[in-house]
Amino acid sequence: MKPFFIFLSILTFFSCSRKKDQPLNKVNSIYYDKAYSFLEKGLTDSAFLVFSQVKDLYAEANDSLNIANCLIIMAVIQKDGGDYYGAQETALQALGYMDTKESKYKVYLSTNYNNLGVVSSALGQYKSALSFYELALKFSNDSNNKFSYQNNIAHCYQNIRQYDKAIAIYEGLLLKIKDNPKRFARILSNLTRTKWLQRKDYPAEDELLEAMYIRKKEKDNWGLNASYVHLTDYYTSSNPVKALSYAEKMYEVAKELKSADDQVYALGKLVELTASSEAKDFFREYQHLSDSIQQARAAAKNQFALIRYEVEKNKADNLRLEKENVEKQNRLVRQRAITGASIFLLLLAVGGGTLWYKRRKQRLELEAENKVKETQLHLSKKVHDVVANDIYHVMTEVEYRDDLDREVLLDKLEIIYNQSRDISHNVEQRPTVEVPYNEQISTLLKPYGTSDRRISIVGIDAEQWVDVSKRIKEEIKHVLQELMVNMKKHSGAERVVVRIEKSDQELRIFYKDNGVGLPAERPQGKGMANTVSRIESLGGGIIFVSEPGEGLSITVNIPLI
Repeated sequence: MKPFFIFLSILTFFSCSRKKDQPLNKVNSIYYDKAYSFLEKGLTDSAFLVFSQVKDLYAEANDSLNIANCLIIMAVIQKDGGDYYGAQETALQALGYMDTKESKYKVYLSTNYNNLGVVSSALGQYKSALSFYELALKFSNDSNNKFSYQNNIAHCYQNIRQYDKAIAIYEGLLLKIKDNPKRFARILSNLTRTKWLQRKDYPAEDELLEAMYIRKKEKDNWGLNASYVHLTDYYTSSNPVKALSYAEKMYEVAKELKSADDQVYALGKLVELTASSEAKDFFREYQHLSDSIQQARAAAKNQFALIRYEVEKNKADNLRLEKENVEKQNRLVRQRAITGASIFLLLLAVGGGTLWYKRRKQRLELEAENKVKETQLHLSKKVHDVVANDIYHVMTEVEYRDDLDREVLLDKLEIIYNQSRDISHNVEQRPTVEVPYNEQISTLLKPYGTSDRRISIVGIDAEQWVDVSKRIKEEIKHVLQELMVNMKKHSGAERVVVRIEKSDQELRIFYKDNGVGLPAERPQGKGMANTVSRIESLGGGIIFVSEPGEGLSITVNIPLI
């Protein structure tokens, strides 16, 4: 298994590249640093979750470079957790956000392809791994990375038994790294093992031991662990005792490195090389550790899948909430528009109705005035033509005739009188101007008030009677007159209140006095019975509420539609 410090060095390189290539906004930078902090502390689940969330923030900003960066890191986390298929899926997804023709993507492409190669090798897909390693090498500009990718390519050729190709790569690398002891030991050990796998009679012992000694001197425990693997395999057939010794050393180093995979490999060798009586303990430990690794990898796979599910679910929930908010805002806008339009139409109708009423009133007044003038003009002309002329003729005769007979004069004056009377009888009478209904009500009720009795009238404004039918108005006058007569005769009230209210559908009359009320023993009189009959004929209702000593209350409801 790859050491975790190498993983961190890759992420550090990503972080530096990210800051160099493309700056982040403040919010995204905070989340990115938080994810990176989790990663440095070994909290891979939390790091995976936050990197997934940061990826979505970059998606909103159409930042393909940093989307790819987050996906690559997530794939490395999955690979190190043993979720190889999940890592493969995430790494392939990252490729969709990178342009192979742009130089800024090269470092990300090379690292992502290398990770795909490692995952493919872990799954035993060596030919696929070889293709990915070659692509990683193609896009790499870093000499250290190129060395690692070439070593991985040679290892793939070794696994698919194309030993000549592997040996050629290892020998080429060996000539370039003589000044670097760790790398020299690594390539020497790999080269020697490949030659031995190609030819079992190859004398590999000295070179394998040389690589081991260099690694001991350099305190390269991961490299030393690899040397113990190579030496154990080499001595298994030729010298089982030495093979067992190196297997035991490999097991101890693997435990120090906390490398579960290497421990399992070492325990397998110990089971194979140890006597059957002693091998049982190794086998039990091998079985337990192998099961633990499988469980841990299954758990990691499920955990990463669960995290991705929760992230996608939260994203879907957020989109649903955003959609609901948009729909709510649209409904609110529509409601406001409808309300505004309704208010506008109402104001337009009220304004238009008021204007129409005023103009109609002015027109009727003007017509009445013109009618009066026409009547006056007609009368004046007729008086002038008929009466004035005859009077003038008689005056002339009286002035100029001394022998005018008194009887004749009287006859002529009688004729003029009759003509005048005929004019007054035949002329069209001046139309009477109708008194407004509210004034009629006021004139009807106020005379019932005296110095000892106060009549209060509320709600008889002229405007509210405009659209009330003539029949209803006539019946109301009779009803009110009957109530006043009844009050004057029987109640002895000092205060009387009449209130009239009108709505679009109903006219309501409230009558209240502080008199003696209606005695229970006295039957309802004919006048009150007529009042009830009038209201019912209009489709309305009347309610009497009387308490001795508390006065009389009457409520009348008359429908207008």
